[in-house]
Amino acid sequence: MLSPRQERILGKVVEEYLHTGQPVPSRMVAADPDLDCGPSTVRNELAFLEEHGLLDHPHVSAGRVPTDAGHRYVVDGLLRTGLSLPVPRQTLELTLIKREIDEAMRATSETLSQMTNLLAVVSAPSINTATIRHIEVLELQPRVVLVVIITSAGNVSKMLATFERDVDPGVVAWAGEYLNERLVGLPLGARMLHARLSDPSLSLTELDFLSRYVPGFAELAAEGEDALYLDGTARLFQAGHIEDAGQVNELIGLLERRVALLRVLRAALTEPGVYVRIGHENELPAMHSLAVVATGYGLARRKLGTVSVIGPVRMDYAGAIGTVREAATQLSRFVEDAYAEN
Repeated sequence: MLSPRQERILGKVVEEYLHTGQPVPSRMVAADPDLDCGPSTVRNELAFLEEHGLLDHPHVSAGRVPTDAGHRYVVDGLLRTGLSLPVPRQTLELTLIKREIDEAMRATSETLSQMTNLLAVVSAPSINTATIRHIEVLELQPRVVLVVIITSAGNVSKMLATFERDVDPGVVAWAGEYLNERLVGLPLGARMLHARLSDPSLSLTELDFLSRYVPGFAELAAEGEDALYLDGTARLFQAGHIEDAGQVNELIGLLERRVALLRVLRAALTEPGVYVRIGHENELPAMHSLAVVATGYGLARRKLGTVSVIGPVRMDYAGAIGTVREAATQLSRFVEDAYAEN
């Protein structure tokens, strides 16, 4: 545990390094009016912080730079107290326009990237983890019937079928009641879904009607991984953001495959607050020059996905944490409103 003076000195080094990207000399730290000590004491404290792995001294004549552990110490203080977190200059006005959920995800990632100047990633839950919340069966024309499926994750899927002859309105009404009675609450990936759509106790007319929609349900159940919405990818490859040029190809592969990236972001769902991983704290070698700030969003008792930013270790953590929290709060409100309407 550091003393208040040591914490102030470490915070000053991190702050200056964030702004300049250059090693911070002791004289710049000693010039801090909030420090009640002389230059010699500052140098001793800097040496202490270096000995404990919080600062590094790249060259004999150069100043200090924060290590991953130094960044981690400051970030833990931010998460513990929250006193230094700035209020985002913008807010995500997702509720001004009622869009479908995927449009809200895209709007969140785009705005978040613009606000932080980092890569923004928003994950939406796999459709296989969602359950059927409600089904509407609508006769658009005498021979055209639309089935609308609303999931617990807020996704809306539509299946349209055209019949050879006019459809009995009574069958349409029956189908709406039957599908809701038999399928609401089931996961879209459940094996019993197909069995309930081909119940042999039904009449030939009813089976024929339902058979038109079986392939559509199968396609929904076949959809695999969570959806990812990314914005600002080019910002990761700006000069100085990735220290090891050999990591560039690995990082490109990570973004293309997305499976490994999803695994990283899913870890944020188990964190009670904001998930932060700095440099080598990331398990994936492709991310050893990067930092991740993420948090979950969703309903009061269930997280549906994550909101995150990815950028260089030399990141404005206070701004990133505050902005990610705000984005998750706004997206949660949007999702809750969508659920209420459905």
